[in-house]
Amino acid sequence: MNGADLSGEVKRWLRYAREDLQTAEEMLEQSDMIPRHACWLSQQAAEKALKAILIHLEIDFPWSHNLDALRNLSPEGWGIKDKQPNLGELTEWASEARYPGDLPDAMVGDARAAVEKARAVWTSVCDDFGEHGFEGADVQ
Repeated sequence: MNGADLSGEVKRWLRYAREDLQTAEEMLEQSDMIPRHACWLSQQAAEKALKAILIHLEIDFPWSHNLDALRNLSPEGWGIKDKQPNLGELTEWASEARYPGDLPDAMVGDARAAVEKARAVWTSVCDDFGEHGFEGADVQ
């Protein structure tokens, strides 16, 4: 992929991440929200933001929802590794929010925690892109 195409693809992944996060945040304001939907969108926002880093760095990654595994593919010098050391709880919402399973249904508190964690991941990713000179991305 040439530089312009790569930059455009990174921006697209970041836009999708931002839109998922914004939608999850907006859901928290609705009295009739479905908490598992906000949890799932939060996980998706974090996943897409992490994958944007990997795409930018041209690092092959597995098509996985495991946020810790994706974060760990980032090289040293990317703050996401230190700022977000445990994404396991957010990872769980990739499947637990979409399918009935062994865990209880998500509650409003779960949704708020998931959105807060996704926002922290987003902020860390945006900081990393800024520190590593990725120009022209509307990441904030």
